[in-house]
Amino acid sequence: MFPSKKIQSLVGRVIHVEMKGERFVLEGMLRSVDDYLNLHLGDANEILEGEKRRSLGSVILRGNNVVLINSLKE
Repeated sequence: MFPSKKIQSLVGRVIHVEMKGERFVLEGMLRSVDDYLNLHLGDANEILEGEKRRSLGSVILRGNNVVLINSLKE
């Protein structure tokens, strides 16, 4: 399965996204994804050292800054 198809199957689920940089992690509902793996998260939260730090609301993430994507609920 191609990575974009796998990520598209996660639309509507809560995901955990690790970004490039110093321990930058977001969790939120995946609203949409495109062919470049740009992500639109709804109800996003910034997570630092395993704890919720702040609520960000709706966020767009550029695909080339994403390191890891995990589904939190199966």
